[in-house]
Amino acid sequence: MTTADALRAEFDRETRATRRYLERVPGDRLGWRPHQKSFTAGELASHIVECVRWTEAIFGGDEFNVDPATFTPVRVASVPELLDTFDADVARSVRVLASVSDEAVTRPWRMKIRGAVRFERPKVMVFRDFTLSHLIHHRGQLSVYLRLLEVPVPGAYGPTADE
Repeated sequence: MTTADALRAEFDRETRATRRYLERVPGDRLGWRPHQKSFTAGELASHIVECVRWTEAIFGGDEFNVDPATFTPVRVASVPELLDTFDADVARSVRVLASVSDEAVTRPWRMKIRGAVRFERPKVMVFRDFTLSHLIHHRGQLSVYLRLLEVPVPGAYGPTADE
């Protein structure tokens, strides 16, 4: 198995698990937050979609230049919109990943903020950080939100206490 094949398989596994969590977000609790400094449930779920979107930015080019003053985060208004957006972004990411080679994953990628380089690393490292690890991290947060909202938590790597 090549590195690119392993990334595709991991992306598929993690996005399938993540979708099961997103399906359980209560539509009437999107504005709920466990603490005043925390994302709302809707903001957290929307941010998970953003994690998937990084795939296109990473493998579709060699840099990403953002201006925080004009950046608009993903914000969904309903669970059906959340799932539709997630599914569309996963499908686009799968298409991008299908053409990624082992050589391409080692190419450098730069993150710029207002034109200034913040860092440069191989695409494989950025994909693991910005997409895979970031997705897993926020899915873990979402599992706590679900638990606090008395929603049965689905398994990601095996059954949970609710299964």
